[in-house]
Amino acid sequence: MRTRAKICGITRIQDIQSVVQAGADAIGFVFFAPSPRSVTAVQAAELIQHVPPYVQTVGLFVNASAADVQDILKISPVDILQFHGDENPEQCQTIAQIVGRRWYKAIQVEPELDVIAEIQNYQAAGASAVLLDAWHPELKGGTGHSFDWAQFPKLDIPLILAGGLKPENIEDAIRTTGAYAVDVSGGVESSKGIKDQQLIERFMQGVHRGSAK
Repeated sequence: MRTRAKICGITRIQDIQSVVQAGADAIGFVFFAPSPRSVTAVQAAELIQHVPPYVQTVGLFVNASAADVQDILKISPVDILQFHGDENPEQCQTIAQIVGRRWYKAIQVEPELDVIAEIQNYQAAGASAVLLDAWHPELKGGTGHSFDWAQFPKLDIPLILAGGLKPENIEDAIRTTGAYAVDVSGGVESSKGIKDQQLIERFMQGVHRGSAK
């Protein structure tokens, strides 16, 4: 099965067109104001109108309350939630039940973290997948850094690889980890929040090569 790909941090209509044309499976919108890639619910709603059927929309939230998520989804009805902060399994589960959405959790691969136990905790709470990202002491994703892909586990839940991915390394990343999906933001940008069509196309070509048997 081909590795799935999500392009995150979309802020412009032309970038949606580039992502769709290149064959990505999902488009991510960042609902976290401190991020240079953040969008408002109104902005995301307008962008979603340009997303065709069979391309999934994902809303990225960082330590948001259930009320905050509800308010955004009333305006911008994304398909799935990505929790990218310090949310514990119970918080993720509760918010997802309140808003009626599937969800997955991003985990930063910190030194000394028992990654497998952490994944299993979120899986038990109902996560549809778990995303593994590079650890940073201050930033919540979008660091441009990668972690040791040899640490990438093999478990019975879809695992998403993120952190430092770009056209030059995506093929090797997929072959090394066997990830169900990959998630990229800065690696296909000309500047923060501005995607580059050629980089997106090269990235997706690498995804296809890495997925080939």
